[in-house]
Amino acid sequence: MWPRRAGYRCAMTKPRPGDVVVITGASSGIGRATALAAAAAGAHLVLAARGVGSLDLVAAECDDAGAASTTVVPTDVGDDAAVRALVETVLDRHGRIDAFVNSAGVVAYGRTEEVPQEVFDGVLRTNLVGSANVARHVVPVLRDQDAGTLTLVGSVIGHIAVPGMTAYAVSKWGVRSLARHLALENADKRGVTISYVAPGGVDTPIYRQAANYDGFQGRPPPPVASPERVARQILSRLGRENAWSQLLVSNEVIRFGFNAVPFVYDAVIGPFFRHGAIDLLQPVEPTTGNVLASRQSGNTLHGEQGSALTGIARNVLATLRG
Repeated sequence: MWPRRAGYRCAMTKPRPGDVVVITGASSGIGRATALAAAAAGAHLVLAARGVGSLDLVAAECDDAGAASTTVVPTDVGDDAAVRALVETVLDRHGRIDAFVNSAGVVAYGRTEEVPQEVFDGVLRTNLVGSANVARHVVPVLRDQDAGTLTLVGSVIGHIAVPGMTAYAVSKWGVRSLARHLALENADKRGVTISYVAPGGVDTPIYRQAANYDGFQGRPPPPVASPERVARQILSRLGRENAWSQLLVSNEVIRFGFNAVPFVYDAVIGPFFRHGAIDLLQPVEPTTGNVLASRQSGNTLHGEQGSALTGIARNVLATLRG
């Protein structure tokens, strides 16, 4: 929840035909779903991610879905100069930005001391520094326009703590703080909205694409939302400065446990994480995943990891069998 500005209620609650919408992380998962949903609304799209091949595939999907136009700009959000060039390209082509959705993100699994320094830093570089780079170049444009929305995609993990995902958790706590500060700093501009959203478990390939030093593959914890649902929620919040940030009711339950009864939370989270967010039947060798470089072959809309409850049952049986 962000500061309320008296007397102002923005009418833009979803992309309108002709709106200019920029999406990072657009080649996969939530970003891809958001691009397709905005395309169906008739928006002009600018799609950004590190790999041009998979971006071109998404651009073709968006054209088929009804986008007014689609522009592909390969961009590493962790590179400030690249983000500046992205924003300049958007302004050269369209002259404005109506909505910018920063959904680029990477994950690393493993104990803090076991994740290599370059991988730990790489997660922060994309998730947190990348969000700051986006804000640095997008916010001045929105302020000059006195209109538009910047949406930062966080995570429920940015509100709690989980073992074995320290780099990701630290980065998402930082994204939440960044969004809060941006909202305060731009409260003087009635038409500018800073939006922050926190999904829970989502059926995307980010878990398989992750760097991993845990020994077993990660998976989305239940309840698992579809990327299409998350995309609809993101777009429905455009221009709504007081929209609720948590995208699942279960997020609030988890947050309550973390803050109100930490001793219970700490006792439960370890066993739950091992059984609910890890696939103990899928061992993996240490890998940097897509943290340090794009792995375009894994860029898909869905994660296709099956039922979360079935996965938990399999993990429990595997544990009982030793």
